[in-house]
Amino acid sequence: MPSVNLHRNIGLNDAATGPITALDDEPTAARFLDHVLVTGNVYASRSQDGGSTWTHVDPYTTFPFAAASLCCDQMTLHERSRNLWIWLLQYHVNPLDGSNIFRLAVSTDGTPAPGSWFFWDFNPGLFDPEWATNTQFDRPDMATTDNHLYLTYNVFRADSAVAAIVFKISLSHLAQHQLSYVFYRTTPQDVSLCLTRGATTDMYFMSEAVQNPVRIFRWPDPDGSGVGKAVVSTPGAWTASTVTGSYVSNCPSGTNWLRKLHGRATAGWAAQGLAGFLWHALPTSDRPHPWIKGLVVDGVTAAVFAEPDIWHPDWAWAYPATCPNADGVIGISLFYGGGGVINPRHAVGYMDAPSWVLQGTRDSTHGPDGGIWGDYLSCTTSHPDATRWVATGFTLQGGTTFAHIEPQYVEFGVGP
Repeated sequence: MPSVNLHRNIGLNDAATGPITALDDEPTAARFLDHVLVTGNVYASRSQDGGSTWTHVDPYTTFPFAAASLCCDQMTLHERSRNLWIWLLQYHVNPLDGSNIFRLAVSTDGTPAPGSWFFWDFNPGLFDPEWATNTQFDRPDMATTDNHLYLTYNVFRADSAVAAIVFKISLSHLAQHQLSYVFYRTTPQDVSLCLTRGATTDMYFMSEAVQNPVRIFRWPDPDGSGVGKAVVSTPGAWTASTVTGSYVSNCPSGTNWLRKLHGRATAGWAAQGLAGFLWHALPTSDRPHPWIKGLVVDGVTAAVFAEPDIWHPDWAWAYPATCPNADGVIGISLFYGGGGVINPRHAVGYMDAPSWVLQGTRDSTHGPDGGIWGDYLSCTTSHPDATRWVATGFTLQGGTTFAHIEPQYVEFGVGP
């Protein structure tokens, strides 16, 4: 039987994360040699021994104050070919103009030492004069190709997404502490975009959808290339929702841990000429709990290749993150729970086509106050062994509030 090897499976305590974690913890991680950086909501933590011991890194003091202070989304990744540590931070809405910023920071050593990080701030008004006030960035994603960093954010006005922006940023210029980019602006129908990890010569992204068909975009890596869009119908039936509270699967206490769940895709990958995505589907007659819809398409023709769904008759699955390893095997980090019997649990695994091999890493002792959970995790290749993955998760330990959240750092690989 295929299995998952857990090489490291470590809970980060308060000394590692500082005094504040959130129920929607949103942890991401990157590793290069023995250096590991984890970011979350609203902390960061660093290891210099491959994840054995951890030191809190305060994002409030690592970078200068901006907007109305940090809150809350963060992401990190490491770009191997240029040894670039990349840190994305989102800031509070400034009460003076009703807008916020996001900050892009890069470093070649990833340490919190003064002068280690170079950064640039982006506000909505840079891209449309009408967005100069009462407009916010939210719901980030970040991934790389051979030559570019891609970032995406929704643009919100009056609590509605009016567009999404995808930034295509030169990695070579970032390595020289310079910023050069172009951007693609979507319509209000194509928002909450999910980028693909493992992309090389083309970046793919999918917009949110509540039913067939879905919309998948392709942006070739060469400078000056345009963005193409394919409309793809999945053979398998599904529906999704963007309405808060639509997804329900209760913990033993009766708390619906999926109250915040949104139908948008949270996992994308590109490998071996294919692009794949996972998103959240509503229950059906034969799948009684929220489940994860999968779609893999040909990277050029967008023809459907596979539908690697994840579901279970007794509980729900949610918040997947994926990445191909050096062998092209797709790794995954995600949660499962509910059904009235299971508090949220974190799991990792990989695709053994056409199914998934999954292994739990840690169980929560409680369900979350108010049903707050999410909103994303990370999965990326490890280093120096790129056949392994590093992934993030989190659980509740000893209580139901944000003070009881413990992020989980996991290094894993394909078992025998």
